[in-house]
This record gives sequence, structure tokens and C-alpha cells, in this order.
Amino acid sequence: MGMNVASSSGGGGRRSRRKPVMAEINVTPMVDVMLVLLIIFMVSAPLLTVGVPLDLPQTQAKSLDQNDQKPLQMSVDVKGKVFINDAEVALNDLVPKLKAITDARGGLEERIYLRADKKADYGTVAKVMGLLSGAGFKKLALVTEVEQGS
Repeated sequence: MGMNVASSSGGGGRRSRRKPVMAEINVTPMVDVMLVLLIIFMVSAPLLTVGVPLDLPQTQAKSLDQNDQKPLQMSVDVKGKVFINDAEVALNDLVPKLKAITDARGGLEERIYLRADKKADYGTVAKVMGLLSGAGFKKLALVTEVEQGS
């Protein structure tokens, strides 16, 4: 009776044929996902800005605290057109429409944010502010941009 005994140096063992463990992380799929997200955000970011396009004046004032509901915004553009949120309104219809909106929301204590283009006619802006004050609206906030530079 003979026995076959393989020696460890003979090359018959499995350990010598194993591939070394790969310790690197493949980042290609992560880069692909990040590039797709970048493209999605670049395309969708301009679509998120809604409202009347205005060139707001710049000041050094601090921003106001806002509550949860969407603020009531009025806008005056360069041509003197007046908007409530995004809907254009004639000056004659301004106070009745605002009263209807504020009665449903919170009465005359509702804060109204007035946005006016810096090249808009000052007389039109003053007229809108006068109409609001005469109608009994007490909380009027002028919207500006943060001053760049100094």
C-alpha cells in the first residue's frame, strides 16, 4: 500500500493560485451619478425662479422673519405695471382685490411685501403705497437685495 503525499512546495496547493484582494474603490459610478445630478440641477434651477422679473435696489438692511404661509407680494415693474403675486392688476382694482385676498388670509394685519424695480417711476410706487395706506393696510415691507461689495 502506497500513499501519495503532496509536498507543500510542489505547486499542487490552492493558495498559491489566488488573486490578490483588490483594495481600491471604484468611483466611476459615483462620478456618473454626480454628473447626472449636476445636469438636472443646472437645468431646473432657472425654472425655480418665478415671479415678475425686477432689478431690486440694494441696501444693508437685515431680512425680516417670515411665517410658514406664502407671503403676499406686490410688484411694480419698470413700465409701471402693478402685480399681486404674479397676476397683473389695474390700479383701480388694486384695493378691492387686496381686501378680498387679505380677508381670506388674515385681515388688514397681513404683511404685504412690496417689490419695485429700482428704475420704476417713484410716483407709481408712492401711489401704490398711498392706496395701501389709505385702505388701512398697516404692515408694508419694501423688498430689496443685500448690497454687494462694502
